[in-house]
Amino acid sequence: MNAPLTAPVPMPLLEIEDLHVNYGRIRAVDGLQMQVGSGTIVSLVGSNGAGKTTSLTALSGILPLSGGRIRFGGEDITHLAPELRVRRGIAHVPERRRLFPGMSVRENLVLGSYIRHDRHGIEQDIAVMVELFPILGDRFAQMAGTLSGGEQQMLAIARGLMSRPSLLVMDEPTMGLSPKMIDVILDTVQRINSQGTTVLLVEQNAIEAMRLSDHVYIMRLGRIVHQDTGARIDPELVKAFYMGEVL
Repeated sequence: MNAPLTAPVPMPLLEIEDLHVNYGRIRAVDGLQMQVGSGTIVSLVGSNGAGKTTSLTALSGILPLSGGRIRFGGEDITHLAPELRVRRGIAHVPERRRLFPGMSVRENLVLGSYIRHDRHGIEQDIAVMVELFPILGDRFAQMAGTLSGGEQQMLAIARGLMSRPSLLVMDEPTMGLSPKMIDVILDTVQRINSQGTTVLLVEQNAIEAMRLSDHVYIMRLGRIVHQDTGARIDPELVKAFYMGEVL
């Protein structure tokens, strides 16, 4: 009798093992365990103060660890400087965009490619970003600080993509946006993933995050309290964790 066919399990691109991050005596992340399979979308959801942004900032090397290990593409990057993590293929689109407001759209895009030296390739990728977000082409010479919230988020994502990452880390990409713009941004996340970029997403719109994610981790008080595939995870359980009804 033949064994039943099963879907292949994606090889882990990112492995986070027993991660701890402290702010003084306060433990913001307490033993985080996560895997992100190559080619997938993985979401980290939870209420405010759960430790999500701290986890992503530590992953990018901006915050020091109190313990644990991070492996990326099979390499231990626990002690690598942030710029070396970018060179390895990790790009971080931070919460609240963090653009350079006094620089133009084009200048922000060019800054996203600072690790690269292939001028022709950079120009080609700028054209790709304009194809992905046509409004940026109309705003090319405009200062980033004068863009609308949705346009700034598009620019932040495009700037992250300019380093040609294999993993795009996105922190609250729909924060403060209109429902219509939220749909645009989340559809773009799926499109980026379909073109081969792995995505690790922190998203306050948990139900929408579940809809597009291959795997979902729920975080509470610095720890992962539940995880499952996006298709199998119970929306009511997620709501319960958000409301603090599950301890």
